[in-house]
Amino acid sequence: MEREKRRAVALVAGLTLVAGCGNGVRRQAAPAAVTAGAPGSGDVLERQYEQVVKTVLPSVVQINTDSGLGSGVVYDTKGDIVTNDHVVAGARRLQVTTPSSKSPLPATLIGEFSANDLAVVRVKNAHLTPATFGDSSRLAVGQIVMAMGNPLGLSGSVTNGIVSALGRTVTSQREGSFPGATIAGAVQTSAPINPGNSGGALVTLTNQVVGIPTLTVSDPQIGGAAAGIGFAIPSNTVKLIANQLIASGRVKESGRAAIGVKVRTVVDVQGNVTGVGVVSVTRGGPAAKAGIAADDVILYVGGVRTPTTTALAEALATLKPGEKVRVEIQRPDGSKKIVTLTLGQLPG
Repeated sequence: MEREKRRAVALVAGLTLVAGCGNGVRRQAAPAAVTAGAPGSGDVLERQYEQVVKTVLPSVVQINTDSGLGSGVVYDTKGDIVTNDHVVAGARRLQVTTPSSKSPLPATLIGEFSANDLAVVRVKNAHLTPATFGDSSRLAVGQIVMAMGNPLGLSGSVTNGIVSALGRTVTSQREGSFPGATIAGAVQTSAPINPGNSGGALVTLTNQVVGIPTLTVSDPQIGGAAAGIGFAIPSNTVKLIANQLIASGRVKESGRAAIGVKVRTVVDVQGNVTGVGVVSVTRGGPAAKAGIAADDVILYVGGVRTPTTTALAEALATLKPGEKVRVEIQRPDGSKKIVTLTLGQLPG
């Protein structure tokens, strides 16, 4: 959620991921991103930028809650707006301000799927312009993109950069009512993302939304935001989740692998993290069928070490339901065993 004093964080390669929302991050604008070259003259590229802004920005709204603010993207003509779950989680009041509205419009929460940090809110009886959501699987590193949203409450702001990398797995931690999320296949971008951009649009020069900006990186060595490192939820994930939330208010087919356990991080007497302890096992689930029981400790999944619950979530985020995977566990008596299980699906 876009909060004044709370923020979602996660450690990735020694850096801290910060939710690109609210006012929880120091108000220090990131340096301008370096824009990749494009065919034709600067005037042609400039006209492309202007056309993209003219086409897509009317579909980007500001979302205000009783705790802060964020952004959203109009998804359809029924008034459905997709945003980050951490923007709206736990909110008692939701208001949407569109580029054309003279005053905030009341909104209702249609559904949320915290595992992917996505939610849908709806505004009734409003003439909203839906954006076009593209195919994020066709993105290429180096492709020019623009980030649209409401950073620091500056509505209708636009930044530009490139797709810096694809297929990242990033994790945010608990933030108020938002339990945190692990996002697989995230789009890394150099387009500056500041607090308030969460839930906005990452857009190509062909007017297509290819991601929802969600996280930025904070470098503890410099004591602030690291320039040009942000992450967006890919549009294909957004479409998969949003369509289900709009249809039924919940997600039945998440596409996310699960093993059917409740877990906690285990530490030894010296305080060293040793693995993921199984608190309980879902009856009839993948773990139960493979013989995993409460008080076992999960050490590896698919050859990937899982010392913490975050590491386990990230390992599972790279896998698909139905895949067979080898899991190494440690029994309460200290003995170790490798079992093979068929992954289930993370419920919504």
